[in-house]
Amino acid sequence: MKRVIITGATGFIGANLARRLLCDGHDINLLVPPKYNPWRIAEIRTDAHIYEVDLTNGEALASIAANIRPDWVFHLAAHGAYSWQTDIRQMAQTNIIGTINLVEACLKTGFEAFVNTGSSSEYGFKDHAPHETEWLEPNSYYAVTKASATLFCRYIAQSRGVRLPTLRLYSIYGPYEEPTRLIPTLILQALKGNLPPLVNPDIARDYTYVEDVNEAYILSAIRSNQEPGAVFNVGTGVQTSIRQVVEIVRRVLGIAIEPRWGSMSDRQWDTNIWISENQKIRNELGWQPRYTFEQGFRKMLEWFRSNPHFCNMYYRMHNKI
Repeated sequence: MKRVIITGATGFIGANLARRLLCDGHDINLLVPPKYNPWRIAEIRTDAHIYEVDLTNGEALASIAANIRPDWVFHLAAHGAYSWQTDIRQMAQTNIIGTINLVEACLKTGFEAFVNTGSSSEYGFKDHAPHETEWLEPNSYYAVTKASATLFCRYIAQSRGVRLPTLRLYSIYGPYEEPTRLIPTLILQALKGNLPPLVNPDIARDYTYVEDVNEAYILSAIRSNQEPGAVFNVGTGVQTSIRQVVEIVRRVLGIAIEPRWGSMSDRQWDTNIWISENQKIRNELGWQPRYTFEQGFRKMLEWFRSNPHFCNMYYRMHNKI
């Protein structure tokens, strides 16, 4: 059993990782922001220790870390990943200052592994699958702050001799995902026999199921055969277009209506090339994706059908938009 700190557990990836680690029998400590929204972790709050703390408060983080003395730290807290999170100063405070504070707090107590969460957006728009060593050309303020945090963690790992890798995540989907994102929106509409407004069908992503991502976090904490400050791309290595996604949704759920392509405007981050180069994480950590997009989609659909209270909550959230 490991003593584990997780930040960002009120987000969907962190909520899934917390559940996986609880199932594995670890002692879980969730660092959540003051006045946090508990809906993703309400079911597990009695199984974990919860600390309300602002990541910009270095003294409070140091006190919490000294109390827990973690073996593993999984840092997933971030600001700016969603379109409505536009305050660059808040991004810098959370993604850069918060990361610095947490790393420094945990260095004081020591740890076996501290796993930082990066973003594929650090690479910017590429016409190929970028390798971890490629030049970074961040495509947003958010991406700039995430790249900064990655470089900080790499420097600390190399200068202090600690295991502090960064996982650069691609397009993750799964249970507890933000209701307004593509896959939950498609499921909610398709369960009623409809399709939502859609962007250009050639826009593509490397969709990676969240259970595969859980495995990447755990392997990056366990495996010691990695360079100090290693960066790993976490994606399937398979690009799936919106057209292909919708075709799968229509086939699985028997949707007769035709998609209305271009009925929604493209977003500034949309592109027809977005794919991971994942040989490094395969070779060094022994990780490989277990789910194709269709397999992951079917698992997520099963989750909605098996949890009608969440399904109804998602519908209510959509109706408020």
